[in-house]
Amino acid sequence: MHNVDWQLEEIVTQLRATRETWRERNGRSRERGCRELPSRSAIRVITDDLIGALFPMRLGPSDLRRESEDFYVGHTLDATLNALCHEVCLELKYIARQLGHDAGDTQARAVEIVQGFAADLPELRRCLDADVMAAYHGDPAARSVDEVLLCYPGVHAVIHHRIASYFYQADLSLLARMIAEIAHSDTGIDIHPGATIGEGFFIDHGTGVVIGETAIIGNNVRLYQAVTLGAKRFPADERGHLEKGLPRHPIVEDDVVIYAGATILGRITIGTGSIIGGNVWLTRNVEPGSNVTQANLQSGPCP
Repeated sequence: MHNVDWQLEEIVTQLRATRETWRERNGRSRERGCRELPSRSAIRVITDDLIGALFPMRLGPSDLRRESEDFYVGHTLDATLNALCHEVCLELKYIARQLGHDAGDTQARAVEIVQGFAADLPELRRCLDADVMAAYHGDPAARSVDEVLLCYPGVHAVIHHRIASYFYQADLSLLARMIAEIAHSDTGIDIHPGATIGEGFFIDHGTGVVIGETAIIGNNVRLYQAVTLGAKRFPADERGHLEKGLPRHPIVEDDVVIYAGATILGRITIGTGSIIGGNVWLTRNVEPGSNVTQANLQSGPCP
């Protein structure tokens, strides 16, 4: 191909002007010359390495041997937690700037948050083991727990959610969303990191599942593809802006099964042990032990 004059000098100049206009409009200082926000690419590497350390012989490096397992876990966590601390510090500084606060103690706070996360890793692994077993026992096509862990997108999404949830609860919503969106991009399963999810959670098939920020899910719950646990309405304030943080998503109690395509909206409760059939649209409470199908919704109240 012949050399082409792309007019790059002019384009670069115009892009710089556009960036500066945006920064001035949004109160971004010109004095800061380094990166101000966590890096998506860094968060992906960190998350992958954390998952490898949690499940070293299955999700760690392909050449790992059992005799070097502990060394790999220790070495990986040392590097990864330091990298994570840097990203946490960036978000804490960002939050401080947004609020107009002094960012002087962000390093110490970042260390405290990551130390807490590191201390929780054994409990996180125990909880994930329960999720993997739920998937294995909940799918007759599963031949082994290893197949479930290595292959199932629902398990992949739940692992990311349980990591993201820790940082969401630490008020690091940007970092938490980055972790959640890695799984969303990889699996088509959209779990907001603010959702509260109990043990033994299984998403079968998974594509198209949406779980909203304020959803609460109990223990031993199973969802199928294209299930939505969403909001029914979005109240606005006096300026017309949507109000944030309101409890607007469903509560799903223990031992509930929700089949493919069901849409459950609003702050309603699905009672313990209920079964929600495929393609059901629900906006009202369901009593414990109910079996809800399209047919019985059309014919009268939920049993």
